[in-house]
Amino acid sequence: MAAQERRKFQRIEDGGLSLKLEGFDSITHTLNISPSGVYCKVDKPLPLMSRVKLKLMVPDKATVKNLEVSGIVVREHPVIVDGSIKHYDIAIFFEDLSAKDKEIIADYISNKKDK
Repeated sequence: MAAQERRKFQRIEDGGLSLKLEGFDSITHTLNISPSGVYCKVDKPLPLMSRVKLKLMVPDKATVKNLEVSGIVVREHPVIVDGSIKHYDIAIFFEDLSAKDKEIIADYISNKKDK
């Protein structure tokens, strides 16, 4: 029996969106995204349930929308290559995302799926 999808929002595998986490000196990119959260990689661990602020750069027609988002780290695990940690994959659940920002992300996902 196939597992039932539990996600409320459509998600896409996408490494194309840039994002910056507050407190990090580098910009990273999404591994996947939905209007409820983002999965990305970072160079240092973040404890589960920590609150983070991030800036997400979402293409919107001829411009780029810079969304300032608060979130909670709900999953974190190290990626180990040749016995050492290469980076950390983290999942961030968006907290208090405005309806407008949620719509911008949903439109981006819809447009990517249509291509």
